[in-house]
Parts: sequence; C-alpha cells; structure tokens
Amino acid sequence: MNAEATIQRRATSRHTHRQPDLPSAQLCSELFESLPRSDQRLKARQYLTGLLAVPGRKSIRNIAALAARAALADDSAVEQGLHHFISSSTWDWDPIRTALATRAGAVRPPLAWVVRPLFVAKAGEHSVGVARQPAPERGQELNGQLAFGAWAADDRVSVPVQWRLRLPELWLTDPRRRRRAEIPDSARAESLDECATATALSVPGLWEAPTRPVVLDLPPENLHGVLDAFTKARVPLLTRVRGNTRLTVADRTLPGYRAGAAPARQIMESLRGLRRPVSWREPGVGATGRRTSLVAAVRVRLPRPGFGAGVRTRTAGPPTALVPQSPTELLLIAEWRDGGTASPDLWLAAPASTSAFSSVGDVLRLARLTRRVALDEERIGERVGMRDFEGRSFSGWHRHMTLASAAHAVTALADAADPVDDESLYTRVLSA
Repeated sequence: MNAEATIQRRATSRHTHRQPDLPSAQLCSELFESLPRSDQRLKARQYLTGLLAVPGRKSIRNIAALAARAALADDSAVEQGLHHFISSSTWDWDPIRTALATRAGAVRPPLAWVVRPLFVAKAGEHSVGVARQPAPERGQELNGQLAFGAWAADDRVSVPVQWRLRLPELWLTDPRRRRRAEIPDSARAESLDECATATALSVPGLWEAPTRPVVLDLPPENLHGVLDAFTKARVPLLTRVRGNTRLTVADRTLPGYRAGAAPARQIMESLRGLRRPVSWREPGVGATGRRTSLVAAVRVRLPRPGFGAGVRTRTAGPPTALVPQSPTELLLIAEWRDGGTASPDLWLAAPASTSAFSSVGDVLRLARLTRRVALDEERIGERVGMRDFEGRSFSGWHRHMTLASAAHAVTALADAADPVDDESLYTRVLSA
C-alpha cells in the first residue's frame, strides 16, 4: 500500500495482528501546517510513516531506509536529511502538539488528561537526560531517561499530547554537557511532582470549556504543593495518594470526625462497613474482562499548619490541640480489588465540589483511565517507537516524541473505530 494513502483498516479485529495504519494526506496537512517549508513537511510525513511502518526499532537509519525505497533515493542522503530534521532543525514542536490535541479531541473528546511517567532504561550516559534516577513504575532508581506525558483519554482511546523531559542536576550544572545537548537556558532541575505538574498545566487546550480534570497517575511527595498549583490554576485534580498521607475527616456524620489527622489508609479501613460493590470492565481484555471491586468514599481535608481553621484532635498533644487544615473539601476514595483482602488503591479528588467528581462512579471512571493509558502505551506506544530515540539533543528528543505521539494517534484512533459494547466500559455502582 502506498505511503500516501489514507488511513485504512487492515484487519477485522483490534486483537489480531495487522499491518500498520498509515497517515492520510489530510491528517498530515493538519498536523504539519505550522512547518514553513515543503521539504520540512515532506520529512515530517516520511518520519511519521516510518514510525508506523518500520518493523522493530524505529531508528532514524531504519526510517530513512524505508523512505529512500519509497522515493527511489539514496539511503545515506535521506538519512542525513532526516537526522538534521529531527536533531538539528529549528522547527517548533508546540504547534504540532496543539494540532494533534485538536484533532484527537475532535475525533474522541477526552474525559480527562492523564499524566503519567515514562521511564526509558539506558545502558550508556550520552542520551539527553540520562542519569541514575527514579523509575516510578519499578519502585527503584535505575539508569535512564524520565519523562512525563499528558494523554487525552476516554474509555476507549488515549493519545499523548504533551511531553516534558526531566533533567537531572548533572545535565544542568555541567556547561559542556548542557551545551552539547542544546538544553535551553530556561530549563531547571525539577522534582517528580514539579515535572508532573508542569506537564499537566501546559497541555494544549487545558483551559478550553468545558474544563476537564487532570488525573495524576503518581502519588505526590508534596501533596500540599501539587494541590496548591492546581487550585491556583483552577483545574480539577484526581491523584493517587499513599496510604500514609495524613488527612482529616470532614463529614460530621462519620467516625473520625474531629479525631484529628490520620493516615488515609487508616481512615478508609475504619469505614469498611460503608463499602459498596462497583462493576467495571478491564480495558483490552474483551467481553471476559468484567470485574467487581469494593469502594468507599469520604470527604476529607488536608491538615496544613497555619492555614484555615483548626479542628480538635485526640491523636496527639493536649486535649485542646488544634490541627490547622485547608478549608477546601476533598474526596478520598478507596477501591478494594481481589475480594477486598489486599490494601486498597487510594485516590484524592480536589475539590470535592467539582461536577466531574459528583459521584463515586464518575471518579472511578476517571481513575480507570490510567489503565487505558497504560495499556495503550504498552500496546501502541512501544510499536511506534516511543522509547526508541537515541539522539543526544534536547530538541531532538522533543521532536521525536511529538511525531511518535502523532503515530500513536493514527493507530489509537483507528483502533477506536472498532465496534464494541460502549456501556460495558463504564464504571457502574451496584446496589447499596
């Protein structure tokens, strides 16, 4: 099939192997409109096609070989041109990401923006951003690159629309290393929380009506700081929290009210009698993926020294001690899977009054989007070379990730056209 053809389905099922979908001329025109020169638009299209069609590792050399065969051109000349286009050119990736977010939103309006880490293990030390640093999904420090991606997600499909590469101190304090990688003067060292928050709050179209919540698929180390940033931006947030996160119960009718600050897991374990069954379907496993969990929810506040009114505590200090707390009510939700015997997953929605968090089912539906994104990252992202960039420049990394995101969108949006039972994907609270 010609690389210039429109997107076509090449198999009848998303669960069977098929040849890759290819970008349409219309899609390329929309995505690459910001590129000022025709040769840049051609190279962008060649690179995007290569990410979709090249088997195995999506290196510039392999992509160039495919493009050279299609154009009956010399491999080395095409490779040199693509290498310059990705690593050394001056084109801005932000307009393409904005166009991608607009296109994806027009086809599948997102329910939320899901922000999650992407760790790429590396053996060497020359790729931009590589250092020994946290690999969040593995729970340890490893040598590699760490980035955060923001994904436009609904129950059926997710598309990455923003990326931020975390730069460890050694890449910022070494002038030679910084100059070689072409790291901009504005770049600074960031904690995981800061990097994730900056990723979320720079999503194209974040403030367009209706304002959609951000789902943070990583428990913050500094919950106060993260909540402050989203509160100031007026963006609703649903985030994972750790079991030892200290909160105060805000519901006067529940056990623990005025008992002072307590760990989130302890609060929810004391409310096990309020658990209710919830039915949902695991993404990507078909009709057999129906699951049932137990959930409970409680309104809480975040203890905060010197901020807002206090509540009396019986957990520490004298009987009249006060625990200063934020006036904003949050919604803490616990989900027990595996029959309710294991420790629950804990989520915190802020603020609790947001319409997107009006019911437990709504919140769990948003939380479930993290599974959608994780599945798409593994099933599609790996296939389109999301972890395959080996260049040394900061701008080259961003350009590769931008075009890999476009390749992901081509495949994911085509997959979403497969007929499925939509109702079965939605979280549903069963009998009380």
